[in-house]
Amino acid sequence: MAADDKKKDAESTGKNERDRNKKAPAPPDRSGKPGELKITLSIRKALMNDKSLSFAAKYIKIFTANGRVTLRGPVETADEKEKISELAKAAARHAVVENQLEIKAAK
Repeated sequence: MAADDKKKDAESTGKNERDRNKKAPAPPDRSGKPGELKITLSIRKALMNDKSLSFAAKYIKIFTANGRVTLRGPVETADEKEKISELAKAAARHAVVENQLEIKAAK
């Protein structure tokens, strides 16, 4: 797969190999624990309130389970990816944040 094709994959969940990986977190793997739901909601709220983030960035996937937060999905820039990671770490308190965000290809 060419580098350009690989970058395009970040824009389509259906083509994202990681999303097809049975070992990767998926919606059923989210914790139902109140504390972990609160972390997820706090991260989502922080993303929605940040006017500098793109539409895609505000709707990334956030999985919280067993004290670990996983962030996945496409973002516009490396700066945006870093900003989301910082917001998630601040909102997650003591949870470990794993940033698996991907930068979209330039058009």
